[in-house]
Amino acid sequence: MLYVIGDLHLSIRGGKEMDCFGGAWAGYVDKIRDGFSALTDDDTVVLCGDTSWGMNLPSALPDFLFLETLPGHKILLKGNHDYFWDTAAKQTRFFRENGLRKLSLLHNNAYAFGNAALCGTRGWFLDQDAGADGKIFKRELIRLRASLEKGRRLTDGELIVFLHYPPVYETFRCEEVLAILREFGVRRCYYGHLHGPGRAKAVEGTAGGILFRLISADHLGFRPVPVLI
Repeated sequence: MLYVIGDLHLSIRGGKEMDCFGGAWAGYVDKIRDGFSALTDDDTVVLCGDTSWGMNLPSALPDFLFLETLPGHKILLKGNHDYFWDTAAKQTRFFRENGLRKLSLLHNNAYAFGNAALCGTRGWFLDQDAGADGKIFKRELIRLRASLEKGRRLTDGELIVFLHYPPVYETFRCEEVLAILREFGVRRCYYGHLHGPGRAKAVEGTAGGILFRLISADHLGFRPVPVLI
């Protein structure tokens, strides 16, 4: 089966544990472990960004090793707090050199899963295209399109999109992202990033013919939700 969850915010070696926020985050590493316990190694989980607080690949290694102990293959995409993120080649080599065989990246690529293709990128959360943020936003649009184009080459079936930033939020609509989703006939989009009070403003359900779902870990009770059987 295919599952999705985002925003694990791991800090296994300490320093940025989310337990300090209390509430749902109290004991969250154990909750993540319990949430994954229903999965098997035949399953795949897309992690929609903000996976580790590590500032570089070596400091994120304890978090990656924790993920390696959990059932299922994990496909990581970049979040705004994933400071460890490097080039895909360097990250893939780092995974291989450290025996991380259950981790891979969703970055300028796509994966076939049954008759579907898994596509996505970080996205960008802004309502104005200006300055440096505008340049980053344009790069994210290029990455999203590239992922969907590669996904379409993999299958004539469904293209499922995973983002970190929400393309819709309260009354905000990122029209550039939505236009690309509509162009490729995307019917489902999963996103993270939102926590606490922000979750109440999340758009969940069908809007403009696309089903949106918030999959931040605290929103899901730290249990990955199924996407495809």
